[in-house]
Amino acid sequence: MQKHVINKEHYDKITDFDCIVIGAGPAGLSASLTLGRARRKVGLFDDGSNRNRVTTMSHGFISRDGIKPQQLKDIVLAEIAQYPSTSYFHTKVTEVTKESGNETFIVKTADHEQYRAEKIVLATGIQEKFSIPNVRDYYGTSLFSCTYCDGWEMKDKPLIVIAEQEKFMLHMATLIYNWSKDIVLITNGADISKEAMQSLQKRHITIKTEPVKKLLGNNGHLQGVEFNTGEILKRSGGFIVPTFYRHNTFVEQLGCEVDENGTVITDGMSRTTQNNIYIAGETEKKAPSSVTIAAAEGNKAAIAVNSDLVSQRF
Repeated sequence: MQKHVINKEHYDKITDFDCIVIGAGPAGLSASLTLGRARRKVGLFDDGSNRNRVTTMSHGFISRDGIKPQQLKDIVLAEIAQYPSTSYFHTKVTEVTKESGNETFIVKTADHEQYRAEKIVLATGIQEKFSIPNVRDYYGTSLFSCTYCDGWEMKDKPLIVIAEQEKFMLHMATLIYNWSKDIVLITNGADISKEAMQSLQKRHITIKTEPVKKLLGNNGHLQGVEFNTGEILKRSGGFIVPTFYRHNTFVEQLGCEVDENGTVITDGMSRTTQNNIYIAGETEKKAPSSVTIAAAEGNKAAIAVNSDLVSQRF
């Protein structure tokens, strides 16, 4: 994608923003739209690494069910462009530092530019890690992580559920059973207790504990699973529980406190424990959420930012 700048005439003139939003997923887009409508000078920065870029459709978002993620992004960017105080930069933020002696921040980008902001909204989302080779060849097309996003499309198909911790094995298999009764649970070499196994087998859910060698299929469409034993299991799709992580260290760099689960501590209105730093979307909990929830959290963060600016400047 080419560099896209909303209100490009401001690009060389404006280096100071009321708020810089990092990440243009549903949370960051929602925050930027709300702040633009509040007449705030907003810089929205995004490098195109949103994890939903690999999926063909987003589901469950009212009036936009089944829309392509990039199409949804383009629609919202066009809406944001209507507000003259907003600017969008298709570039990677590499560093956020607090200016010495005051409460403002310097944001540096991969193209060696820097910007100043009074407030920062972290909406960079999360990314997935997989322990099985070639999962990404199928992820987003026939293998998914969110049942509410893609369960309907996979209904009544012969499915796999890949999970390597017992709590996730039980949770995901139980949940997927709502959409399909033809399920094979794959633990990829991980152990499962006798009690858990019996619970699933009562519902005729097959359990395979052998390590997986690779997934089989064409053009993103899963056709089977090959185990280290040489056995091949034919399947048409499924769900997997990845390991999720924050793909940057802004939370740590800025000193935002997190709890024992890795969730960023907030006041319930997106304010972190560091003054003028707000957080929204999946990056807060280091866990996946729906488009609807992420967008709502972006709106909430924007309201907190604007409320604080109003209070400070009135």
